[in-house]
Amino acid sequence: MKGQKSFVDHVRIHCQAGDGGHGIVSFRKEKYVPRGGPDGGDGGDGGSVIIRVDENTDNLRAFHYDPKLHAEHGAQGQSWKRHGKNGKTKIGRVPPGTVIYRSNAETVSDAVQLERSEEGVDLEPVIDLTEHGQEVVLLEGGKGGRGNFHFRSSTNQVPQERELGTEAGQGVFYLELRRIADAGFVGFPNAGKSTLLGKLSAKQPKVASYPFTTLTPQIGVVELSGHLRCTLADIPGLIEGAHDNRGLGHEFLRHITRCRVLIFVVDMAGSEGRDPIEDVQTLRTEIKMYDEELSAFPWFVVANKMDLEESAQNLIYFQQRFPKVKILPISADQETGLDELRLELEEIMKQPVEEETPDE
Repeated sequence: MKGQKSFVDHVRIHCQAGDGGHGIVSFRKEKYVPRGGPDGGDGGDGGSVIIRVDENTDNLRAFHYDPKLHAEHGAQGQSWKRHGKNGKTKIGRVPPGTVIYRSNAETVSDAVQLERSEEGVDLEPVIDLTEHGQEVVLLEGGKGGRGNFHFRSSTNQVPQERELGTEAGQGVFYLELRRIADAGFVGFPNAGKSTLLGKLSAKQPKVASYPFTTLTPQIGVVELSGHLRCTLADIPGLIEGAHDNRGLGHEFLRHITRCRVLIFVVDMAGSEGRDPIEDVQTLRTEIKMYDEELSAFPWFVVANKMDLEESAQNLIYFQQRFPKVKILPISADQETGLDELRLELEEIMKQPVEEETPDE
């Protein structure tokens, strides 16, 4: 649909937990019971705000159209010691790989103004959600107050005391989706990443002969021998200056920060006047300037389009320039060299994953 934002991977939302309901002052009033005792009921608890991981959700688009999570307030107590109704908890569903930050702004509009100002907005990490069903309580609901029934005593048979429900918190949170994949394809537009993903997995991304066909990160699953599986992320083509968010660089680069290995897909034929050596050098520079730690990730090169005439000579120059880098010549279009790539992915998947500390 024209004008519709189909893929959203970062968004600000305003969250408000429900206040607790007030306890009430009430006395039993019945015929033939002239001195009914206190019967003021307790207020209901307010609803909490919860974020839950749902693997059936693949982006944050729902929050783009409704950027708020507001839980219900608890109802006040009633006579006859009846408890007020608890407020409903509000649950927001996010895909695996969502990182949550808390903003120092009080409203979404304040957050936008702070981001545009020199002062900037402060973001405090809350949690990194990676597993299906994992959840976090962003804001606890307020507690309901006690009614006057709880304040009766032998010396105070007509208590006028009651408790007010506690107020709940509110705040602005920033949600950022970072796709979870074992390996990430990195390359310039039209290098053949989408074609390669389609040949290796059941994923069939849109493929065409013009750049920027892929506008959102695509995830494919490759079935390997020995019951191994590898998830591949096709990151939309980067351009020079991506680390400065040129060409929506940050929109794409964030999705490779979780990968175990980076696969640089290079047009070895040098189509459209490109130089494969310069392409890799530029891509490495962009990644390093975006995140120093990301540049230290394991990586190798897939030399694509080897079916074209210019590729053979370009590959010789490329190997001379990068003698210590693993280079796998392939043709995604002709499906040659893919078995060797699958074997390389198998070796990667057999390696144990290093556990991260909470600080990391």
